[in-house]
Amino acid sequence: MRRITRDDVIRAIGTADDVAIAQLIATDATVNELAEAQAWIANDEPLVNAGKPLPSGRVGELVHLLSELETETEEEESAGKSNRAT
Repeated sequence: MRRITRDDVIRAIGTADDVAIAQLIATDATVNELAEAQAWIANDEPLVNAGKPLPSGRVGELVHLLSELETETEEEESAGKSNRAT
């Protein structure tokens, strides 16, 4: 399996800082593992209902990193909306 590259990460998550991209690449994950992690982030309920075990290993690490990125993005967007309202 092919390991993820910077281009794969950017295609998957859009813009991100170099540190976040490097952290994702450092997991040594494959393109398929990145896709699986994104599926967990998008909606974990169907995967759990299908009896799929919770992500672990590289996929679990990717889920954790992607979740952090998503939270940071949401916080930045929320702060931007608050600043515009004042």
